[in-house]
Amino acid sequence: MIAAVTLFGALAGAAVASANIIIFYLLIVVMTALWWGRGPAVTVSFLSVFAFDYFLVFPRLSFAVADFQYIFTFIGFLIVGLVISALTSKTRQQAIKAREKEAQATMLYRLSKDLAVTDSCDELLRTIRTNVEQIFHCRSAILLPAGTGIEVSSFNPEFPAEEHEKTIAEWVFKNGKEAGRSTETLPAAKARYLPLKTSQGVFGVLGIFFESEKIGLEPREDNLLNALANQAAVAIERIRLFELSRQMELARETEKLQTALLNSISHDLRTPLVSITGALSSLLDDAASFDLEARKELLTGAYEEAGTLNRLVGNLLDMTRVEAGTLKINAKPCDLHDLVGASLHVLKDKLEKREVRINIASDVPEAAMDFTLMLRVFVNLVDNAVKYSNSDMPIEITAELSGDEVAIRVKDQGFGIPEEDLMRIFDKFYRAVKPRQVTGTGLGLSICKGIVEAHGGRIFAENNSGKGATLTVILPLEVKKV
Repeated sequence: MIAAVTLFGALAGAAVASANIIIFYLLIVVMTALWWGRGPAVTVSFLSVFAFDYFLVFPRLSFAVADFQYIFTFIGFLIVGLVISALTSKTRQQAIKAREKEAQATMLYRLSKDLAVTDSCDELLRTIRTNVEQIFHCRSAILLPAGTGIEVSSFNPEFPAEEHEKTIAEWVFKNGKEAGRSTETLPAAKARYLPLKTSQGVFGVLGIFFESEKIGLEPREDNLLNALANQAAVAIERIRLFELSRQMELARETEKLQTALLNSISHDLRTPLVSITGALSSLLDDAASFDLEARKELLTGAYEEAGTLNRLVGNLLDMTRVEAGTLKINAKPCDLHDLVGASLHVLKDKLEKREVRINIASDVPEAAMDFTLMLRVFVNLVDNAVKYSNSDMPIEITAELSGDEVAIRVKDQGFGIPEEDLMRIFDKFYRAVKPRQVTGTGLGLSICKGIVEAHGGRIFAENNSGKGATLTVILPLEVKKV
């Protein structure tokens, strides 16, 4: 560029003033400073002065000058060139730093975005490692506390995982200071280890390993690595606090369930036991004072309460099996008439003179099911309909075929179910708003749901258009694996 401007000045001769040629030289200084920095720009300033003096100032091809005032021109030109080169170079450095900060901010934003949507600890550690390895072209590992020390929780297979490396990582965890390769502490290590710490303490250790002979990182890379480590520490702290909160919530829910279970069982076990004990003690204390009819009435009452007690214990056992996942389905073709009839027989004492309308479509075939378990379901459903409707109201049981499924509905004309409770009545121990005299543990419908779903079916509740509610069981004709 200097040669081009000099050639132009020589060819133009007196047609172009010297001051105009100097402007072109200054332009070259500015462009050099922008593109290559201060050193080349300073060199260009000196070369421009020498070229201008040697080729364009009389006498030409000589550093001598005919007019002494040109000395001031040279000096001014050189000073202006140096100042311009310094300012332009500074601007260039600032632009480079701005781009580096922008790139760093972009990387940190990408990492924070990835970490924000991650709730799993394993996925979080994997995300941290992936970002670190992509940015720094290294192999990494994350070590988290376990027992009295720390264990490698997530690592690249190519990361050195020798015992002495783990010892260095434990030192970093205990002291909260980085160590290893390219640091002042234990520099002979293969990898560099940084503590993942926040204001609440150290939550783990990040290890980075370069397969090449690269000793350390540039200052800007080092700052970025520390920023990533801080962000990773905050994310791990968040996950740990979330898990702790979830465990505390689970403990509270467990305690609540246990309290509800104890309260419900203590009441529902005591009621039939009091009736049974009262009837039997009356007969034992003064059997002679009761005639045959009275004794039969007392024994019948005790028998009915024993049946209630047996169903309660059965529900508790079924709930335990459902919760433990040990509920086994022994499915065989069953006739729905037999199933409904057996359910009503179990509840014959409760039904008394209650009208039960049964309407099973003629095209409904036998369905594969565990008869004993499904009997438990429909005993609970019919018992539920009896509890929540007046004794003079009929109960309807219908069944119809729908494709490869059969829909069985138990309909009452009772109190109905509040809309906000329709989806919750199948939860354990949950009981909808009910008349004061209705008792129960709140386990029946939850057990029904577990058994029906184990058959590959579904169960739901809905209110009737008039009054009362309908509980619907949808069962496949063949048991589906769930």
